Amino acid sequence: MANVDTTLANASAAEAAIFDQLGQELYTAVVSDVLDRLGYRDQAMTADIRPVWAGATLIGRAHTVLSTDVYAVPDDPYEMEIRAIDSVPANHVLVAATNKSTRTCLWGELLSTATRVRGGRGAVIDGHTRDIAKITQMGFPVFATGMRPVDSAGRGKIISFGEPVVCGGVLVHEGDIVIADVDGVVVIPHAVEQEAIELARAKVAGENEMRDFLAHGATLREAYNRFGIL
Repeated sequence: MANVDTTLANASAAEAAIFDQLGQELYTAVVSDVLDRLGYRDQAMTADIRPVWAGATLIGRAHTVLSTDVYAVPDDPYEMEIRAIDSVPANHVLVAATNKSTRTCLWGELLSTATRVRGGRGAVIDGHTRDIAKITQMGFPVFATGMRPVDSAGRGKIISFGEPVVCGGVLVHEGDIVIADVDGVVVIPHAVEQEAIELARAKVAGENEMRDFLAHGATLREAYNRFGIL
């Protein structure tokens, strides 16, 4: 059992190192571009999902959550919420679909803390969050549509996790790669993740060369004809 635990821990650490490296190399615009080339043209979430603190970025695998608005406080209002957060695997980003609820506030500091302790890499929510000052102080990357101080009890209820959800207009499956920065949130489908990452790395290298070419006085037409990038 100890050997199994060690193997899993090593695999988790290796994947974390890969995501850390990709987070330094890639950005959402270039990932969106290469997904377009691969025929996945609707992988960028809607523009209203924004980082809750300046400079927040994230990359990791999706852990999907679905919630719905409610209008009464049940006996155990946090049961599914607790289960969903306690099940976040290492190197995953919680992706919560609330159907863009303006009634409830799904996320906050304590959920951020619990997720980070389990190796979670952030949260993306098509709804509201709170505890912004403490989340900012933690440096935990959260992307949401807005901020509101209300509790979720009696306003929202998680009804499933680990199942496909539509968040920010994008169909997200458990394990898809999510990348987010100031430009927005992009989802890389699991089926094309390796190809998309390789193409994105190549495009970043090409853009760097093209940028230098332009900076030395080339016209945009000359640069495009040479590099085929825009």
